[in-house]
Amino acid sequence: MTAARDGQPFDEETGLPASELRTLKQRTTWYDLAHEYIDDRWARTPGNTRRTLADAFATITPALVRPGATYAEPRVLRRALYSWAFNKNAWEQEPADDWQHALDWIKHNSLPVSSLAEVDVLRRALDALSRKLDGKPASAKTARRKRAAFNEALNTVVEKGYFADNPLNGIRWNAPTVNDEVDPAAVPNPLQVARLLAAVGQQRGRGPRLEAFFGCMYYAAMSPAEVIHLRIEQCHLPKTGWGLLNLSGGVVAAGKDWTDDGEVYEVHSLKRRAATATRPVPIPPHFVSVLRAHIDRFGVAPDGRLFRNQAGNYVEAGAYGITWSRARKYVLTRTARHGSGQAALRPPACRDLVLAALRG
Repeated sequence: MTAARDGQPFDEETGLPASELRTLKQRTTWYDLAHEYIDDRWARTPGNTRRTLADAFATITPALVRPGATYAEPRVLRRALYSWAFNKNAWEQEPADDWQHALDWIKHNSLPVSSLAEVDVLRRALDALSRKLDGKPASAKTARRKRAAFNEALNTVVEKGYFADNPLNGIRWNAPTVNDEVDPAAVPNPLQVARLLAAVGQQRGRGPRLEAFFGCMYYAAMSPAEVIHLRIEQCHLPKTGWGLLNLSGGVVAAGKDWTDDGEVYEVHSLKRRAATATRPVPIPPHFVSVLRAHIDRFGVAPDGRLFRNQAGNYVEAGAYGITWSRARKYVLTRTARHGSGQAALRPPACRDLVLAALRG
């Protein structure tokens, strides 16, 4: 009657007023809530995002336990959370005994959702996602990614009536001040890029197949995922003049444990764009010739992909990373010997090809 006089809505299933229903829901533990969130979102989430969510929750969950509670084997607990509790694909089988022991412990010690309204509890979670398992600071990018996952889970909590507002909204928090910015001195200039690409092509084995691969990063500012996904029908490569690459997505290594079909790779649409959106990128005449020569020499995969390994499969990050590292070592040694400038003394990273392209 009091709730009715206050104008509170009532839940049709339980008959409880909103205030009492919220109190009842808040008795749910954070662990059960996170587990439920993964279950609800799994079907509409790509494999790479599933892995990101599991990583975030496996970091945060051990911090949201009763005061003084500490699991004796934190690495086992984290592995049990990451590989089983927050991976729906793994739920078809029972967890290993050591994982089961860790999961029983977290279920018993996990804080109720009501505790998330306390500032100290939230800061404990934010501090956890700001550090690695060994206690060292995490990169700012990693911390922001995990906080975004935590925030999205709490938004869903609000939608389900656990809270009236997202508890994180009132928390002031800054990502760790870890320097993961690209050093401008490490960005290659056009002369260095030409030498680097030539050094890639001169390597035995996979090298010749990857010269145009890295050229896409520089001349078209493409990410490795977009390069791997590039197909012949996306390429307009005239005999003379400028060409055009009509990009439509990328190939991401999500891991077979996180995909619905058990495949390692997933094809994603362009970031923050509609599933059918495309991004046209003009490429200069010189690189048009490079791509034409690549196609004439190596052909294309049955599905039209320009780049593949010698077995015809996707180009793996480990493989092109090794090739690029060897090219850097050779070119930088040579340019330093010829005194080409101070910037040559610092090795440009693979991602700096894109930055160099964007800077013109």
